Amino acid sequence: MRSLLAAGVLGDCPAPTLAAAAEEALADDPAFASELFAAATAAGWPASARQALAAALAGNLDGALRLADRLLATAAPTDRTEAAMVAATALAHRGHAGRSVELYRWAGTSSSVAFATVGGLATGDPAAARPPTGDLAGEPPTLHASAARLMADGVRESVTGPPTAALSALVQAAALLEPDGRAALLPDSPAALAALTAVHCGELEVADRVLHRALTAGVGGPLMARRHRLLQAWILMVRGQTLAAAEHLATVTVDGRPLESRDQLFAAALRMGIGRRNSDLGALKRGWEQALEAVVRHPVDLFTLLPLGELAIAGARLGDLARLEPYLREARSLLGRLGEPALWSVPLHWSGLHAAILIDEPVAADEHVAALLAAAGHSRYAAVVAAAAESWVEVLRGVVDPVRVEAAARGLHDTGLCWDGARLAGQAAIRTSDRRAMTTLLECARVLQGRPAGSTGGQRPATAAGATQVADANAGPTQQGLSDREYEVAELVLAGLTYREIGDRLFISAKTVEHHVARMRNRLNCANRAELLALLRTVVADRASNAAGQPWPQRSPR
Repeated sequence: MRSLLAAGVLGDCPAPTLAAAAEEALADDPAFASELFAAATAAGWPASARQALAAALAGNLDGALRLADRLLATAAPTDRTEAAMVAATALAHRGHAGRSVELYRWAGTSSSVAFATVGGLATGDPAAARPPTGDLAGEPPTLHASAARLMADGVRESVTGPPTAALSALVQAAALLEPDGRAALLPDSPAALAALTAVHCGELEVADRVLHRALTAGVGGPLMARRHRLLQAWILMVRGQTLAAAEHLATVTVDGRPLESRDQLFAAALRMGIGRRNSDLGALKRGWEQALEAVVRHPVDLFTLLPLGELAIAGARLGDLARLEPYLREARSLLGRLGEPALWSVPLHWSGLHAAILIDEPVAADEHVAALLAAAGHSRYAAVVAAAAESWVEVLRGVVDPVRVEAAARGLHDTGLCWDGARLAGQAAIRTSDRRAMTTLLECARVLQGRPAGSTGGQRPATAAGATQVADANAGPTQQGLSDREYEVAELVLAGLTYREIGDRLFISAKTVEHHVARMRNRLNCANRAELLALLRTVVADRASNAAGQPWPQRSPR
């Protein structure tokens, strides 16, 4: 039928036939359904909210908004309710949460009231945390309506209750939509909210599975597919699988359609996060202005705190954190209005800690550590992050307890923060003067980066002899494993430059660059180039921070 439509043959079909065909196509191919509805309208069939729904599900939010807004003023009451739902959903995807919540409440169905609760909590309205009272407009208890109510319950629990209750409700909501969710028009999918909740409490396996199931079932149609893929890429990035994350991100825009503001924010933060983890300063500089534009386009809400936190670290790395401060203040204000819910605030404090480390602000870092310690009892994830934060700050102050650091690093790894765990171990290794501790922590960093324990790839094991090579390098001006020149070479190697390009940049020969790389590999006891690159990412990650070379002042007594 699509080929007939393209050839103009269906132009002779009666309008009711076209409208019926559009309804039939809506669940499986909303873009085609939208074309059929348009053909029916051209043949004299009146425009309807179903046509606006098809456009929205296909990702054409401009067309959906135009038609829905017109129907709100002219259509019959039933069509006006559905038009309000379409307009509210489109506005939610574009960051207009206040107007979206207003329209959902006006629609008055149980589903729309549930979506209004989700939107209200996302923007920090504490009244939205109260369960609805009174009779709602009649609506059968369909899978879609039940999923909407569970979504609201889950988000409410994420603010007021334990993370297990929130995650359970949201995963159940996601499961309800899997049998017939392709035609479900959603401001956000329960799978996406379940994944966000799972990431915020360190349950990455749960997040990965629920997103996979939603994509397989096509929940939310093309409109939600990008959201689900972006969150999958986020999980890969957090785990330190930056190449896979970048490949996944590339699939999001393969169709050439521009991203809506929420997706644009996540995509921009992913690019910056991948660049940071790869120590690719060039990528950070290239992507920064685009990332700032994405922040401006989408107002701060509960469900965008992850990308905002990632961008805060990138901004600190680039020395431009001040431009993000107004948005970070709004995030803190939002959390304050909701009573500082630990599930949502802990990752933001974790990001804030690392931004404070990069801009060398010990007082700010201590404040974030104190907030994390105060929330440690909320969940296992919060406890792990709090312990790691305290250990990290102690390392920066020159206090390296290898047993405690390794426990904290492995805790981060076990909750999915694999890259952070390896980085903590690596940073402690280059700051300790104890050769045995250095050996232990370097091996821990290697293991957490994915190298099996005890694997040496044909090289000698990382014994005291190997550690001596690293320790001997401490006599250099940086008091760390690499000289200033080696750090310059390392950063350019990680940026992907060839030896000749690095030599041209540093005014040395390509042969000298090769000599520096060989010496770094020998000092860090790396079996091959891949292992060297992985360890260099850990060693140079905090080089931009003034704190990297000197211990911080000790904490003031409390």
